[in-house]
Amino acid sequence: MRIGDLAQRAGTTARALRYYESRGLLTAGRDGNGYRDYGEDDLRVLRQIKVLQDLGFELEETRPFVECLQAGHPTGDACPASIDVYRRKLAELDRCIEELQDVRESVRRQLGHAEAEARGNPGAGLEPAPEPLCELSAFDRPAASTATSTPGPTPTPTHEEN
Repeated sequence: MRIGDLAQRAGTTARALRYYESRGLLTAGRDGNGYRDYGEDDLRVLRQIKVLQDLGFELEETRPFVECLQAGHPTGDACPASIDVYRRKLAELDRCIEELQDVRESVRRQLGHAEAEARGNPGAGLEPAPEPLCELSAFDRPAASTATSTPGPTPTPTHEEN
């Protein structure tokens, strides 16, 4: 099949196919007129690339899967190199999840602190608030630490000195 036919069947563009070819992920045969000629195996390769990219894999990370298919395996993830990429991606995702859980916990603590302050009871039963993580949360914080003060309303500063 020609490049336009393959692009349509794979749900991509001829430009993307030429790019994959330049990166060595796709190899086109040539017909008598010099036009690119592709087969069903090329469609399988493109579908494998698309599935992996939809899962968040970078294009270069798809290479072992493509090579596995091109080596004649029925699936691109049947080879040891593909399994290694899966393991690396899973470890990367685990690190991202851990970082997001840490951020979630920080936001949860900040929310608790903000709710206590809104009720006029700063520091009531809460851990001291961490330093602000962004400029928006740093507006007019009291100078005294709420961790050492007694629970209760914070005195409103007077501006008579101005």
